Amino acid sequence: MDDDRRVLMSLANLLASGRYGTRAYESPQDFFADGYAGLVCVITDLGMRPIDGIQMLERTVHSDTTTPITGKPGQDTEAYFLQRGALGFFRKPVDGDALLDLLDSIV
Repeated sequence: MDDDRRVLMSLANLLASGRYGTRAYESPQDFFADGYAGLVCVITDLGMRPIDGIQMLERTVHSDTTTPITGKPGQDTEAYFLQRGALGFFRKPVDGDALLDLLDSIV
């Protein structure tokens, strides 16, 4: 999930190259309206509005599926998100091989 369509399509293509099915969303509202039952992993941008990546993590952490991605360095570190239940944390530009390796370890 990313509100930047180019990033969203790039991630979808990367995941498809790793033979992962995807459901791409440009907004958290669309994601929650569709539901996330049966998903192995939710990859979300942190800088979205009105629901940001931290709120996404809080709402989905019970399902053990969330991997936040951010393009903006900030005060919150990888450890911050991992301690709150994220499966991984990536900064943009995303290391595609590392993301696919993480997904392979989850499945």
